[in-house]
Amino acid sequence: MIIKLGAFAVLILAMSCNGVAQNPNLAEVKPLYVSEPVDFDTDDPAIWVDSKNPSQSLVIGTDKDANGGLYVFDLKGKIIPSKTVKGLKRPDNVDIAYGLLLDGKKTDIAVTTERYTHKLRIYSLPDMKPCDNGGIPAFVGETGTEFRDLMGISMYTDPNGKIYAIVGRKSGPKEGGYLWQYLLSDNGKGQVKADLVRKFGRYSGKKEIEAIAVDNELGYIYYCDEQVGVRKYYADPEKGNEELALFGQGDFSVDNEGIGIYKTAGNKGYILVSDQGAKQLKVYSRTGTGNAPDQHPLLTTIKYSANQTDGIDVVSVPLNADFKHGLLVAMSDDKTFHFYRWEDIAGKKLDVNP
Repeated sequence: MIIKLGAFAVLILAMSCNGVAQNPNLAEVKPLYVSEPVDFDTDDPAIWVDSKNPSQSLVIGTDKDANGGLYVFDLKGKIIPSKTVKGLKRPDNVDIAYGLLLDGKKTDIAVTTERYTHKLRIYSLPDMKPCDNGGIPAFVGETGTEFRDLMGISMYTDPNGKIYAIVGRKSGPKEGGYLWQYLLSDNGKGQVKADLVRKFGRYSGKKEIEAIAVDNELGYIYYCDEQVGVRKYYADPEKGNEELALFGQGDFSVDNEGIGIYKTAGNKGYILVSDQGAKQLKVYSRTGTGNAPDQHPLLTTIKYSANQTDGIDVVSVPLNADFKHGLLVAMSDDKTFHFYRWEDIAGKKLDVNP
C-alpha cells in the first residue's frame, strides 16, 4: 500500500518566554510518498532520470540481505515487479551511470555491490537486464573477508565520457588504498568489464567507509569515514591521490552516512549527508567559500521523517508534477524509502532548481 503524506510538516516552533520563535529547523519534513516495503532490509537508493520522459524515471533501492535484491520503484514508490531483481547476495549500495557504450549502443546502467560474492553486479536501464557476465570480481588479491566484502559504490563520468566505478569495502588500509577505482568498458561481447586504475583514500579505522558520492561536473569524490567526517579527493585518477579536504568533523550525533549532491545553476548547490540515528540531514556548500573551494562549511541542518538512514540520493531536475524541483530519496529502517520534494527539504533556507 502506498502512503501519501502531506508535502511538508506542520511548522512547530519552539517559543521562548518572550514569544520569539527559536530554531525553525526543528520542524520535521515529511515525505510526499513512502515506498512499498522490500522483503528484508533497505539500505541505499539511486535515482535514474529518463532523459526522454522524466515522468517515467525510476528509483532503484537495495534490499540488503543474503537473499536480497534490487527493487525498482516508480515515482510514487510503487514496486515494479517486472524490473525488480531478486536473489542477490547482500547487495549494499547502488549507483547509476549514463551512456556506457555496450555492443555499439549507449546504455544507462545500475551498478550494485554484492557483498557476499565480492562482485559488482551491473544491469542495463530501464529494463534491468544483467550485462556483467555473471558479476565482476572486485578487490582481487586482497586477503581477509572484510577486505573483500563490498559496500559503497559511486559512478564517475569524466568530460570525455569515460565511466568509472569507485568501490568501497567493509575494511581496508588506513593509507592509500581503501577505495579502488575501476574503468568500465565493453568486453567485446556486449558485456561490461572493469579495469583497475587506482587505489586511494585515507581511513581512520574507527568504523567503516560505505557512502560515496561523485560530483561529475566539478570532478570530486566525497566519502564518509564514519564517526570522523567527509573526505574529498579528485575523481580523475590522473590528478593524483592527495586528500583535498576533511570536513563535517563534530557535526554528527551518530554516524555520518549517506551522501547526495543537489546541483543548482552555475555549478553551485549543496552536499547533503545523513546523520544516522538523528533523523536529519547536514547540508554543506558544494563550492566551498570564496576562493577556498575545498572548505565546505555547514550551512544548515534539516530534520526529516526517515529513520536510521544509511543511503540517500537526490536529483535537481524536474521529473513530474510531484517533483518539479527535484527529488530526494532516503532509506528508512522500516524496509521503505522516503520520497521528498526538494522544495520541502529546502524550505526558505536553500535554493531550488530551476
